Amino acid sequence: IKNVEQKVVNKQALAEKFGFEFNEDTPIIGLISRLYDSKGIDLVEKILPELLKLDIQMIVLGTGDKMYHSSFDHLAKKHHKKFACYLGFNDDLAHLIEGGADIFLMPSRYEHCVLNQMYSLNYGTIPVVRETGGLADTVKKFNEKTKEGNGFVFKKYSADELLAEIKRALKVY
Repeated sequence: IKNVEQKVVNKQALAEKFGFEFNEDTPIIGLISRLYDSKGIDLVEKILPELLKLDIQMIVLGTGDKMYHSSFDHLAKKHHKKFACYLGFNDDLAHLIEGGADIFLMPSRYEHCVLNQMYSLNYGTIPVVRETGGLADTVKKFNEKTKEGNGFVFKKYSADELLAEIKRALKVY
């Protein structure tokens, strides 16, 4: 975060890694998670058709429920210019996603104490989280008027609220 000017280097490397056309103005949304409903992946899956209509690129890294493996793999083939997934675990890739993405999703149903939002903040990647557990303790909702806050937060466990908060983050972006 002390050298955000170099973030574009990470972003370009991330875009190239997944075969995306690099455009500094197109936001990249990253998600690194176990692919289970408790992590909010059900919400993400519901909003993806609408989200992919927007001018974004998105990368998912994780493993879990085979239903999500199949769904994300299908979407990656269908929308390969703007959606990619790596179904597995790769620590180096996780850090590249944290460092290269502009926005990081953590829509968990519940969380105790987690680190990904902290990594995101350290890399200058803005978190979009559900207000729960450790996420509520570390991510404070950005206020456009006061310019206070360090991320985007939604309360109700709802796909509509997640999508609205992502759209708010994209508008500020």
